[in-house]
Amino acid sequence: MTSLEKGGSTTPPPAAPPELPIAPERPKHGVGDALRTWWNGLSRPMQWLVGVPVLAIIAIIPVFPPPLLDTPGTSFSGVMAQFAMYALIAIGLNVVVGQTGLLDLGYVGFYAVGAYTVGLLTSPSSPWNQSSESGFFSEDWAWLSCLPLAVAITALTGLILGTPTLRLRGDYLAIVTLGFGEIVRLLADNLKEVTNGGQGLPQTAYPHIGETAENPYGIFSAGNTGSGINAGVWWFWVGMVLVVIVLLLVGNLERSRVGRAWVAIREDEDVAEIMGVPTFKFKLWAFTIGAAIGGLSGALYAGQVQFINPTGFNIINSMLFLCMVVIGGQGNKIGVIVGAFIIVYLPNRAMSVEVGDQKLGDYKYLFFGLALVALMIFRPQGLFPARQKLLAYGRTIYGAVRKPADQIGGAK
Repeated sequence: MTSLEKGGSTTPPPAAPPELPIAPERPKHGVGDALRTWWNGLSRPMQWLVGVPVLAIIAIIPVFPPPLLDTPGTSFSGVMAQFAMYALIAIGLNVVVGQTGLLDLGYVGFYAVGAYTVGLLTSPSSPWNQSSESGFFSEDWAWLSCLPLAVAITALTGLILGTPTLRLRGDYLAIVTLGFGEIVRLLADNLKEVTNGGQGLPQTAYPHIGETAENPYGIFSAGNTGSGINAGVWWFWVGMVLVVIVLLLVGNLERSRVGRAWVAIREDEDVAEIMGVPTFKFKLWAFTIGAAIGGLSGALYAGQVQFINPTGFNIINSMLFLCMVVIGGQGNKIGVIVGAFIIVYLPNRAMSVEVGDQKLGDYKYLFFGLALVALMIFRPQGLFPARQKLLAYGRTIYGAVRKPADQIGGAK
């Protein structure tokens, strides 16, 4: 007997709830994205367990350069020492450009301030020379004493420059920072009574360690150019220690409220301001921190080269610094370090190749320009694009919440 014959209800049974779609996983593109996804999937102890051996292998490379990686005609250890210094610059500029989205075209100015801080305080040609046989600026440790001073003075310079200018945006801010970099270079060239002008500041301080009969001026001296563990290797090791320290500090900042504010400002400053983010304060934070890291790299440069003159701080170098961030991937710390390696290594590698009477490495500006054009067309996010972990966690939570009811029931 049917329900109608029994006088029952004609309401059909409730339909099964429709299956809700799961958020599709973002496709992986390229080796860089796959490597980033694998690394982010590791726990923090596993990241340390993998990272420490990798750092140890990188530290040994300048001592035993692989044949395919070596730079014929150029000291490979010296190239690696320069790479460590440029990696510091890339990390500092990435805080300003990559994390916060502030277009800084005069970052070389902070680099110059850090280098001249060491030079003015330790060079015999400087009227402000403070080096002595004993005390805080003793000849053996004067460079190490100047290191925190260079960071502090450069950070103060960034604070003074950023306070009136960070209310500007886009091209206007780029023009102001470009002018700052040129002003620093011109001051260094024209204040001959202080900076010795174009003749530069020779004999800047460096750590006087390991002085022997074979190395009378120590292992960090520019004269230690022998095979094996020479001055370039020692400076590379010092630079890598500083890079690791800065990476830890900047990484902790990125995972904090400060880093989230930087990302919000980079994505849309107006919306961040409406949502209650004090944008000017956090932009000033980024500018000051980036300047301090630039001063640290400048102090490292002064100790490595042990000679400072204005020609090393021109606008071309500032553009190369920006190329490191753009090529590597804005906002990605490891990416910009890879970009720094590309900028330093490829020209030195190409110096052993001659085209006609000209070395191929001399065309580096042409090649980097073409590479930037191609990158902007085919991969504008850079070789290693930034991915915020917060967004990855959000996709995971979305997929779990939107999981079909039958899958949830089956899991139970």
